[in-house]
Amino acid sequence: MAGQLQDLLVRRSIAEPALVGVHTGGVWVAERLHQRLGIATPLGRLDISFYRDDFSRIGVNPQVRPSELPFDVDDRHLVLIDDVLHTGRTVRAALNELFDYGRPASVLLAVLVDRGGRELPVEANVVGTRLKLPPGQQIQLVGPDPLQLLIQTVP
Repeated sequence: MAGQLQDLLVRRSIAEPALVGVHTGGVWVAERLHQRLGIATPLGRLDISFYRDDFSRIGVNPQVRPSELPFDVDDRHLVLIDDVLHTGRTVRAALNELFDYGRPASVLLAVLVDRGGRELPVEANVVGTRLKLPPGQQIQLVGPDPLQLLIQTVP
């Protein structure tokens, strides 16, 4: 993923991107990419718990964390990073939160796993791997050390 992202940044002439991980797995992936790419801007972290469209149905995530964006979002090129892209709803929520902080110049999306099944028109710019899972299965990144992908059957 680091190589793909570096190539994309060069093609787009983006010299100083800011990386933003979505809690929790996206932050773990973002930390590794931030280190491998030697990005100078501090890493941003988003907790989208209050931006989810199923908030009224499932309630508050029991581990709500504050979002941290230690840089100005306005006119900055951002790379939003998440662990698993499925329906696209997490990305929509993350974009809503980012825009509450300002108006970025651009937002690229990097995900460790694209498992298909989109409900919204969201496409990742950088993908670690693509997986097709049968109905009733989900994939989860656990970690942080070591990072492991687990496939689980959902009741």
